[in-house]
Amino acid sequence: MPYKVLVVDDSSFFRRRVTDILTKDSELTIIGVAVNGQEAVDKAISLKPDVITMDIEMPVLNGIEAVKQIMAKVPTAILMFSSLTHQGAKSTLEALDAGALDFLPKKFTEIASNSDDAGSLLRQRVLQLCRNNSSYIPSSRMSAFNQTALPKSTPIKPQAFGRHHRTEEIKRPVIRPLMQEDSNKNNLPAEIFKRSSGKEYKLLAIGTSTGGPVALQKILIQLPKNFPLPIIMVQHMPAAFTKAFAERLNSLCQITVKEASDGDVLKPGCAYLAPGGRQMLIERKDASAKIKIIEDNSPRISFKPSVDISFGSAAKIYAGSVLAIILTGMGADGREGSKMLKSKGATIWSQNEETCVVYGMPQAVAATGISELSLPIESFASAITKEIQHG
Repeated sequence: MPYKVLVVDDSSFFRRRVTDILTKDSELTIIGVAVNGQEAVDKAISLKPDVITMDIEMPVLNGIEAVKQIMAKVPTAILMFSSLTHQGAKSTLEALDAGALDFLPKKFTEIASNSDDAGSLLRQRVLQLCRNNSSYIPSSRMSAFNQTALPKSTPIKPQAFGRHHRTEEIKRPVIRPLMQEDSNKNNLPAEIFKRSSGKEYKLLAIGTSTGGPVALQKILIQLPKNFPLPIIMVQHMPAAFTKAFAERLNSLCQITVKEASDGDVLKPGCAYLAPGGRQMLIERKDASAKIKIIEDNSPRISFKPSVDISFGSAAKIYAGSVLAIILTGMGADGREGSKMLKSKGATIWSQNEETCVVYGMPQAVAATGISELSLPIESFASAITKEIQHG
């Protein structure tokens, strides 16, 4: 039985185009279309799709408000279409705040160099959201993500990431707001954090992709203003998005957050977000560790920025004095960089499957055996603070 997709856009041309692209895969079927946000809410309730593709700018009810209502009434995996502008980035981040899981540029020429590649990427992203049986979806009624939503256990057969055929026995996951009585289930036993390892650290490094904006925000907003380490962050994002994302985080956090610039000196209590479309490295000049931003036109490297490249450079400068964390994301970026760090004696943690939007990057690290702890997203901030401050 194919996965069910609801296509939402006020442009009849774009609705047809998305429909044509998605229906080229036999695992996807379009069960309905909506021309505005209010119709999207109504059809999400009546049709119960597995995934919704959603435009932002629409009449009657815009995409952000539609996401909020859908997440409040019938939580569903939502992929947003966005313009690659600063305002488009801000609107998309608001949609992710409201509960959307992923986004793609609306102009397919900005996704890939040709329509075939763009169509393949769109199908891949929609299928990934469909196949993820343990989606971590934030509640639309959160205040700075103080609440979370986790999937209720359902009898779903394990699915491979490759091609497969669904059967009638596979049921749509039930997603609900986190209740107070669930909170303890998302934290590891307290004794794990009674005492830190006693290790001295000089850098906190974080890598993430799909679902990362929510995950990063949940961690960073809990860190104290006097956080004693510099932080580097690699989030797979277009160039137009990283500045807006850094500004958003900076407005919410006690620590300073900025889009990294070439020549930035790494300072305690400051988080540096790798700029989209380029690579962020760390180098040592004089007595200081500085950020180096480089253009990267290599066809061998899929991600720009790449977690592997940033983590690898951190291994050369800081050796084992790094606490590195791999959060939710598709693929395996970060695995090789984490191996390099681990070989120097660094500490590697990963996000657990239950709270990942996509358990790809953390799984790739965990499967190698180099991740020392697999934590729910809610536990990272306290665990990080205790570990580096030797609590």
